[in-house]
Amino acid sequence: MRKKKSPVSIIVLMIFFILLLVPIYWMINTSFKTNTEIQRSMTWVPQKFTTKNYTSIFISKLWQRSFLQTLEYVVLNVAIVLIAAVPAAYTFSRWKFKGHQHLFFWLLTNRMAPGAAFLVPMFTLFSVIGLFDTILAVALAHCLFNLPLAIWILEGFMRGIPRAIDETAFIDGYGFMKFFGKIFLPLIKQGIAVTAFFCFMFSWVELLLSRTLTAVGTKPITVSLTRSLGAGGWDWGLIAAAGVLTMIPGAVVVYFVRNYMVKGFAMGRV
Repeated sequence: MRKKKSPVSIIVLMIFFILLLVPIYWMINTSFKTNTEIQRSMTWVPQKFTTKNYTSIFISKLWQRSFLQTLEYVVLNVAIVLIAAVPAAYTFSRWKFKGHQHLFFWLLTNRMAPGAAFLVPMFTLFSVIGLFDTILAVALAHCLFNLPLAIWILEGFMRGIPRAIDETAFIDGYGFMKFFGKIFLPLIKQGIAVTAFFCFMFSWVELLLSRTLTAVGTKPITVSLTRSLGAGGWDWGLIAAAGVLTMIPGAVVVYFVRNYMVKGFAMGRV
């Protein structure tokens, strides 16, 4: 029998969610204001409602290219990370080899390190091999942080699956690839969904590496947001509108993987 929540806990949760939603509401509110109104006074609703900020984004070739290029390297990064992380996590979860614990910890230290520590080496490396200012450069740079996190999350899911399933499948005549594709991967689809979500969100909002590794040919959306300074100062309405639009891909991803994420948070490390 489920225990009913007390009125106090419900009120606390409501206040918590309201505080979380206020910044989002304020950004949406600001996106429908003119710069004059934004700079003149603080209003909870636009006094002069305008869609000019959104129109400017939709007709701007720069913003359109930024959205598309950001989506391209984010999807590419998620694909590379999952292709590399799934077999690596399986290895860590099933086999013990010399130094595996040290290697696993070393992977996590890469995720803990600040991005600024890798700026100069990555800039030099990608410039030398001719990948500077390309979508692939940003996707590969984000792998440095997303891959350790992906291995750590997936290893937790795989460790929870009994090894007897592997042994039974091999006794029944399954080859490794057939077992892995038809039996094992469906068992960890929740973990894959959670991993893909975290990788997508980190890569979508990351600024430091994206700004350093791009110049003219590639313009990530996070970089374009920092270049909205004109002769009249910051175009706050335009920045707010772009911020609202950048939340949409994340919301779409959450909508499609929400069922897998609920099970994944309950089953895995996260």
